Amino acid sequence: MYGNNPAGGMVNQQTDGYRQRITAQQAAEIAVVRVPGQIIHVDLELENHLLKYEVYVLTDQEVVFEVEVASKDGRILSVERED
Repeated sequence: MYGNNPAGGMVNQQTDGYRQRITAQQAAEIAVVRVPGQIIHVDLELENHLLKYEVYVLTDQEVVFEVEVASKDGRILSVERED
């Protein structure tokens, strides 16, 4: 659970995993590369010890997709069509 940081102090790795790394704007930009369209909403959620953005994108075909983006590194976790 704990490890040394380069400065010599102790770092709680459990809470370090919750820190936000990318902004909501960056998450939105990542999402529209995967699903082109208009951003309609961005949420920041904690699920299963993973902090992630849920980005909702409206396509030109009037379909809404939810793109989940990891806040730590900008990885796309999932893309789902909303009903």
